[in-house]
Amino acid sequence: MMDKHLSTPGTSRRNVLRGLTYGGLLLAVDLPMGRLAVAREDAPAVFAPDAFIRIAGDGAATLIMPQVEMGQGIYTALTMIIAEELDLPLAAIRLEAAPASDALYGNPIFKIQATGGSTSVRAYWTPMRKAGAAARAMLVEAAAKRWQVAPATCETREGTVLHTASGRSLSYGDLATAASRLTPPADPPLKDPKTFRLLGKTQTRLDIEAKGNGSAQYGIDAMPPGVKFATLASCPVPGGKVKSVDDAQARAVPGVRQVVVLDDLVAVVGDHMWAAKKGLDKLAIVWNEGPNATLSTDSLRAAMHEAAKQPGVAVKNEGADAQPGAPGVISASYELPFLAHAPMEPMNCTVHLRPGACDVWTGTQVMTKAQAMAAQAAGLKPEQVTVHNHLLGGGFGRRLEVDMIDKAVRIAAHVDGPVKVVWTREEDIQKAMYRSTYGSRLSAKLENGKPVAWRHTVVGPSVIARWLPPAFTGGIDIDAIDGASDQPYAVGGFHVEYVRHEPQGVPTCFWRGVGPNNTVFSVESFIDRLARETKSDPLEYRRALLAANPRALQVLNTAAERAGWAAPLPAVAGGRVGRGICLQTVFGSYLATIAEVAVREDGDVRVRRLVTAVDCGMVVNPDGVISQIQGGLVFGLSAALHGQITFEKGRVQQSNFHDYRVVRIDEMPAVEVHLVPSTEAPGGIGEPGTTTVQPAVANAIYAATGVQLTRMPIDRTLLAKGGRT
Repeated sequence: MMDKHLSTPGTSRRNVLRGLTYGGLLLAVDLPMGRLAVAREDAPAVFAPDAFIRIAGDGAATLIMPQVEMGQGIYTALTMIIAEELDLPLAAIRLEAAPASDALYGNPIFKIQATGGSTSVRAYWTPMRKAGAAARAMLVEAAAKRWQVAPATCETREGTVLHTASGRSLSYGDLATAASRLTPPADPPLKDPKTFRLLGKTQTRLDIEAKGNGSAQYGIDAMPPGVKFATLASCPVPGGKVKSVDDAQARAVPGVRQVVVLDDLVAVVGDHMWAAKKGLDKLAIVWNEGPNATLSTDSLRAAMHEAAKQPGVAVKNEGADAQPGAPGVISASYELPFLAHAPMEPMNCTVHLRPGACDVWTGTQVMTKAQAMAAQAAGLKPEQVTVHNHLLGGGFGRRLEVDMIDKAVRIAAHVDGPVKVVWTREEDIQKAMYRSTYGSRLSAKLENGKPVAWRHTVVGPSVIARWLPPAFTGGIDIDAIDGASDQPYAVGGFHVEYVRHEPQGVPTCFWRGVGPNNTVFSVESFIDRLARETKSDPLEYRRALLAANPRALQVLNTAAERAGWAAPLPAVAGGRVGRGICLQTVFGSYLATIAEVAVREDGDVRVRRLVTAVDCGMVVNPDGVISQIQGGLVFGLSAALHGQITFEKGRVQQSNFHDYRVVRIDEMPAVEVHLVPSTEAPGGIGEPGTTTVQPAVANAIYAATGVQLTRMPIDRTLLAKGGRT
């Protein structure tokens, strides 16, 4: 179905660039992949009631897509929302990637053009519905005026306005010119969900066929005419600089064209990637490693632990307190390590820099930030930079950053013609931006086994302060404390504080699951600790604290029922078995996951089953939700079993997937995802699957062994019989 929308005869999908003029604003739009609508000079008048919808006189309907597709299915979800309210078949809508414009395409939550944080459907659910409903109302009004009937006597169906009483009908294309002269309604009526044709029903993703047949275009596929290839090396110690370079052997490699030496990196440019990589291997680089050359994992952890002793900024300060060390107070501390993102598509950016203009081909989650960074690096104005965005081969927060664009543009300034800069996997893992280490200290005072006072101190950096400064107010990082300040349980007095601690020299950024990776892990681990201290069943203990939170209780009960919590686990030869729970209410969605594990005598952990119940409000595409939860579970399980970035003498010790492990086929458990029906507004779904895994698995290990792991990834030496410390 999709192939007919993927290209236009005579048009190369690698290089399509069209100037589209709407309301006097010239928008330069790159169209890197499917369902493309190409503007024609002889096209009939276009009905464009807002920044998103275009209906041409020939009936062609186009959605200007404000969010980027990185495997999460957002191209399909937002198209479904528009198609539903506009009463168009899903197959009838073509997509155009939105150009860089915060004013037109800024995410309603972030106020900048960004895709991330499980915000896409949450942010655009109402705006997209209103846009579709307004356009439909205007088309109905245009038809009613032509027929001289009341708009209320007309209806819409699959791109047509109908007047049933007289049997007349007009296509949207027939009405485009007349509708374009009308004023959009300020508050158009939205469809009753009971009448939805598309929403809530599984639809095949619009990008599946193109990805299956290889025609989909990612940033790394960009091939402007005459492009050269480059790869680079930055200092292995964060913040280090180039001291000297001997490039004689590199220049002797066949296909190498030049060596670019900047203050913080060295790049080799060649006719193809192999020549550039072989040339890079031949460079003799001496680095000035700078003040971070003594960094180690131990020193970074010690600094965080020291910071945790300092008073933080109060986020919640309600009722009785639970100060650590006070009589009757139970306390515990938890922490997470540094992590890399390691998306399958390595970092890449193609740049053509020339006097007064710069073209950038890449895959980015932040169009306007990418444009601004390229302009800054090139010494140009943002309007002189055109960013050609593409599909992303994984983002996970890494492509919310634009450091790779800065480096690529600075390299391109020394290259005649376009140059494609590609990071090796080793360069990306060892010299990147990382999910920071985080810590949490929790305390609770119990009466009759239940908390009557609760204190949670969150320790970690503020990515928000750098990435979205207006959101950092009062010294509080709203992401870092997400899941701590709004945890789901009734705990009496409630105190949450945030201690900002930036790890020395290590650049940090968002990572899939963001702040709740830390807060959900610590809260759910601590709840299990309290259940054990009171000799309570972990499920029943949670239930008793959720009387005022029916949505959370429902997903918990659903997961428990589907997992068979009441039934004993079958024994495993040579292993200890256990189940563990995670309940979370973050990103606007409610999830409960139950993990089943077997722990061998040598401490090896096998996760045998994951059962997740999800209430994410009204579901747009059920298969998309299930796929996102499944992917998040795998991502989070990789972190639980293996994930950590460690430092020694300022250098990252991991380099590729042999030592920065992801879950392998023989480690993959059975996975079940159960959707709980809801009429609430949609919640986020891209992040929650990741955050739910580590606590569920850790609590299952706790049940199996009696050892509570307070730090990820799993330490098998603590779980080996006789090895507990």
